[in-house]
Amino acid sequence: MYVADLPELPRRLAASEPGWSETTDVLVVGSGVAGLTAALHLREQGLHVTVVTKVNIDDGSTRWAQGGIAAVLDPLDTPAAHAHDTEVAGVGLCDPEAVRVLVEEGPARVRELIRRGAAFDRNADGSLMLTREGGHRADRIVHAGGDATGAEVQRALHEAVHRDPWIRLVEHALVLDLLRDAGGRACGLTLHVLGEGSEDGVGAILARAVVLATGGMGQIYSSTTNPAVSTGDGVALALRAGAVVTDVEFVQFHPTSFVTAGVTSVQRPLISEALRGEGAHLVDETGKRFMVGQHELAELAPRDVVAKGIHRVLRSTGADHVYLDARHLGGAFLEQRFPTIVASTRAAGVDPATELIPVAPAAHYASGGVRTDLRGRTSIPGLYACGEVACTGVHGANRLASNSLLEGLVFAKRIADDIARELPPQSDPAPPSGEPGWVVSPDVRPELQRAMTRGAGVLRSAGSLDATAKELSRLAELRDTPRNAAWEATNLLTVAAVLVAAARTRRETRGCHWRDDFPVAEDEWRGHLLHTLDGETRLAQSFEEMA
Repeated sequence: MYVADLPELPRRLAASEPGWSETTDVLVVGSGVAGLTAALHLREQGLHVTVVTKVNIDDGSTRWAQGGIAAVLDPLDTPAAHAHDTEVAGVGLCDPEAVRVLVEEGPARVRELIRRGAAFDRNADGSLMLTREGGHRADRIVHAGGDATGAEVQRALHEAVHRDPWIRLVEHALVLDLLRDAGGRACGLTLHVLGEGSEDGVGAILARAVVLATGGMGQIYSSTTNPAVSTGDGVALALRAGAVVTDVEFVQFHPTSFVTAGVTSVQRPLISEALRGEGAHLVDETGKRFMVGQHELAELAPRDVVAKGIHRVLRSTGADHVYLDARHLGGAFLEQRFPTIVASTRAAGVDPATELIPVAPAAHYASGGVRTDLRGRTSIPGLYACGEVACTGVHGANRLASNSLLEGLVFAKRIADDIARELPPQSDPAPPSGEPGWVVSPDVRPELQRAMTRGAGVLRSAGSLDATAKELSRLAELRDTPRNAAWEATNLLTVAAVLVAAARTRRETRGCHWRDDFPVAEDEWRGHLLHTLDGETRLAQSFEEMA
C-alpha cells in the first residue's frame, strides 16, 4: 500500500440545490461511440434511456477519430493475432480475458454498426477496404471517407438515436455529482443544463442505473488532440463518489499531431497513423528516417515507442517538431485516401504532396480510467463506465491503434446486457454527507495545463512530478463560485492530481509512462495502481486481484 500525497480535493462540487428533477430507466452520460451505442442496445432491451451530453451530440472525441476501427474482418487474419498485437503494445499490463472479449466480439459489433448505417470504404469487389496502423502486423483497420472514420461512425449513431423516440437527449448539460441511495447504489446524477424552461439550471435525473461514457481528459495538457470538452468529468465524478480508478498514469501521446506556427489553441489536428500505414516516413530536420533501427516496425512501432523516438530527437536538436514525409505517395493518392488531412494541412499552408508535414507528440488517449469488470461495472453498484473514461484492461500501458472505437462498441453491448439482466427498481437518493462542496477558479486551467505538460507529460522524473504536485496544491487553494468553467477546472484538477500521484508512485518506465530516473520496466511494477480520493494507492498484480 502506498500513500499518495494528494492536494485537498472536493468530495462533491459546490452547486445550488436541484431545482428540477426527472426519472428514466437508464441515464447515459456522453454521446460518443460508447454512449450512443450503449443507448441503442439498452433500447433494444426495452428500456427508456436518457442521454446527457455536455455540449452538442456531435462535439465529443469520436468524430475526430481518423484512422478507423481495428477488427478481424480479413479471412486470413485471426483474433489470436489481434490479441497478440494488443498485448505487445500494452507492455505486460493488458488483461488477457478483456483482450479476448475485445478481439472475439469486435467483428460482430463492427458488422452491427454497418447494419445501423455506417458506410465504410470498400474495394471494387465490394469487400471492406482494410489498412494497417502502428503495432498491427496485419491489415485490419476498417475506415470511412478515407480518414474520416469517426465522423461517419458519429453520423450513423446520431441518426439511429434520433430515429428512436424513447431515447431522450439532453444537450448542453454538465454532470456534477453522482447520487447514491441509502445502500450506496448509484441512483442518478445532479447536473447543470444551459437550457430554457423547466430543465434550465441545476437539476437531478434519477435512474435505475448510470452509464458513464464521458471520454477522456486530454485538456489537462497544453497540447492535445482532444476537443475542449475532454476535461475528465466522468473520472472526477467517479472519484468524488468513492469509485476506484486505475492505470491513470498511462496517457498516450499520439506521435504525430500537426504543428502549425502561431496556433495557440490547446487542441491540435491529428495526422492519422494510417498515413504512416500507407508508407509515409518520419524524418528529422536533415531528412534522416530516425525510427529505422529503433524498432522492427520503424514508423509503425507502437505509439509509445514512436512518441519516445520523436521526443529524443526534439531533446537533441532543440526543435519543437520533426517531419512526416508523404511526398512519395503522390498528390492524387493523398487526396483520395486522406482528404481530411490534406484539407487541414493545406489550409495551414502545408501541401503534403510537395512539402514535409511538421509533427510532434500531443496528449491523445487515457489508457486508464474508472476501473470496470468485463461487464462494465465499476466498484459502485449501479454505476457503469464505457469507452475512454473506463479502464477495462484491454489497453494496458499503451493502447494499440484503432482499438478505442472498438472497445466502445464491444463493452457498450456488454453493459446493456448486464443492466437488462438485473435492473432494480428506482431508489431515492440519500442526503449528501461530509463537508460542503467547493470549486476552484477557472483561471487555474492554463496554469494547470502548463504544469502538467512540463512535469507529467511525455517525460517524467521524481523532480518534475514533485514540482507538478506542489503546483497543483497551490492551484487547489484558488477557490471560486460555482459555474460551468469552475466545475470543469475542478474536474481537471482532480484527475491531474491523481495522475501525478500515480506517476510518482510507479518507479519504472513502461508503455507511455516514461521516467528518465527509472528508465527500464521492472517486474515488481508489473501490476495496476488502484486509486481513490482517500489518498491510498494499492498495487494489484492482475485484474482479478482488483475485484
